[in-house]
Amino acid sequence: MGIAAERIDSILAFANQRFAAGDKLNAIVHAVKGANPGLSVTGTFASVMAEDPYKEDGRFALFLVDGTNHCWAITANPAGATGIVIAERDDEE
Repeated sequence: MGIAAERIDSILAFANQRFAAGDKLNAIVHAVKGANPGLSVTGTFASVMAEDPYKEDGRFALFLVDGTNHCWAITANPAGATGIVIAERDDEE
């Protein structure tokens, strides 16, 4: 399936606008899901992610996930990605 680079950039810009407007992570995740039917989207805090993000912007990092196997795995390959994780930076980062 994969996620096109343009779609990733669009999600990144959208999430950045929402964070800048003061929206909470949960609301942003739901808005991204609504704007991207069929895409798996979840949110967490950056401090719980051990992997390097695919892209970073301001208050959050974006991770790509491959969910083709039983468990999700973080990937750097957009062509193999089936979803995203929006990871909000903690205040102390």
